Amino acid sequence: MMKKLIGIKLKDTRLRNDLTIQDLVARSGVSANSISRIERGLTIPSVTILMKLAAVFGLSISHFVEEAETGTSVVFSPRGSGEPIFFFKNHHQITSLTRSIRDPGFSVLCDTIEAGCDSGGNHIVSVGEEFVFVLEGSLEFVVQDQTYLLAEGDSLMFKASLPHRWRNPANDPSRVLWVISPPPDR
Repeated sequence: MMKKLIGIKLKDTRLRNDLTIQDLVARSGVSANSISRIERGLTIPSVTILMKLAAVFGLSISHFVEEAETGTSVVFSPRGSGEPIFFFKNHHQITSLTRSIRDPGFSVLCDTIEAGCDSGGNHIVSVGEEFVFVLEGSLEFVVQDQTYLLAEGDSLMFKASLPHRWRNPANDPSRVLWVISPPPDR
């Protein structure tokens, strides 16, 4: 079971960083055959190999091992709970509702965005898909130069590779539910 979980985590990390197996070979010095066997869950890498692979992503080997050992298959988040993962000057507070799940295919985040707060001046581009649902308030989204004004109960789904940005145009905080696939690095 451990070798399968490490393999899934390695492949997910490689893909989220837009690397091919050959790119990872060039950066780590680990053979393509070894990387392929690890990703398919056919072998557990040695500590030395895991250190080389982790170094490519600027991670420790615990990124691949601890989560596999301590993650769970079910996460219950009672109202008001979840794991806080990001705060920006009390203007933007994100709580993960899926942080403890073992090898997730997506992340669910609850976000409180203060009035006037935005994603920054530049467009965001990443991999995968994003889904946003406005629980309270409103959110202005620009995806590939098309503007969407989302009110309470509205949602938007888009390919994250499309340039996008957002802001809270309201005078009050907005609460937003995000579903992001693949999950962002922890």
